[in-house]
Amino acid sequence: MSTGHLTIDLDAIAANWRSLDAQTASETAAVVKADAYGLGAGRVAAKLAAAGARSFCVAATEEGAAVRAAIGPGPAIYVFSGHMIGDTSLVRDNALTPLINSVDQMLRHVEALPGHPFGIQLDTGMNRLGLEPSEWSALRAIALDLKPALIMSHLACADEPSHPMNAQQLAAFVEMTADIDAPRSLSATGGILLGPDYHFDMTRPGVGLYGGAPFDAAIPVVTLDIPVIQTRDVAPGETVGYGNTFTATRPSRIATISAGYADGLHRALGNGLMVFSGDVACPVAGRVSMDLITVDITDLGHDPDTLTLLNARQGVDAVAAVGGTIGYEILTALGARYARSYAG
Repeated sequence: MSTGHLTIDLDAIAANWRSLDAQTASETAAVVKADAYGLGAGRVAAKLAAAGARSFCVAATEEGAAVRAAIGPGPAIYVFSGHMIGDTSLVRDNALTPLINSVDQMLRHVEALPGHPFGIQLDTGMNRLGLEPSEWSALRAIALDLKPALIMSHLACADEPSHPMNAQQLAAFVEMTADIDAPRSLSATGGILLGPDYHFDMTRPGVGLYGGAPFDAAIPVVTLDIPVIQTRDVAPGETVGYGNTFTATRPSRIATISAGYADGLHRALGNGLMVFSGDVACPVAGRVSMDLITVDITDLGHDPDTLTLLNARQGVDAVAAVGGTIGYEILTALGARYARSYAG
């Protein structure tokens, strides 16, 4: 095989969902947007539905339709982007629940699909999606008469527990939803970890399901094994890769593996990234290129057939830290060239 192999542990995803679910007294939904953070929304959603998830969240109606095809009728599927122009048939035919973000969306929904379920998204300070306080004040009575299925907002700084924005948004959400007889949701993964004050009626973990921070207790979900194409000896003073950024300081053995930034392994990962042969860490030598990464295997003592980039010892957040990014980006960028298999 000439491309990398990505193994996705569905049992680990389900275990992470159950672990987060156990931390609250509220319903626990599952965020499967962006193709379940790049891992396959159909397979992931079906596994989580079997594990007990009864609500799912996606970013767009097209994603919702794909999830509905995978899980069948019954569970709720909430759409963060709301009811966009051209969405009506997808919303209706797939029994999706758009989360209304604006007065225009509210009008579009009730005119196109009277009686169809909807939710409301409120802006509590993130200034990204949702009705602002003044809009909500004007629309509130009308919206509540129509019995929204969910009222939600989103925390901007939940991965920083001591950040004052968390308490500020909590207070705003409580004020905007006082005396409302409808289910409420404020927390994704980070909000769950902030404690019961943030849980309300539904939580909606995303990255924590897939092994990412800030859920430090998460079970690792992905393993990425990459085949070695070629090995060579490099003498002291010789360089490796584009830009001559690696110069051998000793007689070195270099392996070239079949993955690169076209496979979601960003160019910025070349300085400090490790790959593994069993328990032995081997440093990347030089820049990540489009299809290839060069690795110093001198201390390994043999030429391996494959090297492992993601595993229990080096998860998506550790890789992300090398590239100055976040685990979300590593997960969602994992490329289409990998062969994929699912465990569980």
